[in-house]
Amino acid sequence: MSARKPYPSDVSDEEWALVAPYLTLLPERSGQRDHSLREVFNGLRYVVKTGAPWRWMPNDLPPWAAVYQQTQHWLAAGCFEALAEDLRTVLRLAAGRKAQPSAAILDSRTLRSSPESGERAGYDGAKRKKGSKLHLAVDTLGHLLALHVTV
Repeated sequence: MSARKPYPSDVSDEEWALVAPYLTLLPERSGQRDHSLREVFNGLRYVVKTGAPWRWMPNDLPPWAAVYQQTQHWLAAGCFEALAEDLRTVLRLAAGRKAQPSAAILDSRTLRSSPESGERAGYDGAKRKKGSKLHLAVDTLGHLLALHVTV
């Protein structure tokens, strides 16, 4: 842990013990690593929690470019999908259910666009809204199975 003052978005020791195995793509002592993996993950959590642009990350966290680049590697490797799948399985087993769901609940909604989204936003004629369509599948306990965004 670093000597900086912690942010509310920082990962706790228990959370880090859970997610670290999913995020470690290279050994922690790898010569290519300039920043601790935990601090990079804290940077990602800061951006996600606050909604701040990458370039507005505080200076006491790793540089935004390092956090962004590592996040892209995690996304490409499917780290977050694997974590979500394993968490869902554990929660289902703890609830006395089978590991894999036998039913899914499908839903969709339209998220209104902002002026910044410009041409990217589509139009939902049924709801008469301009924006992006969010398609969601959850199991009967409400745990995420799939998510897809269309414009």
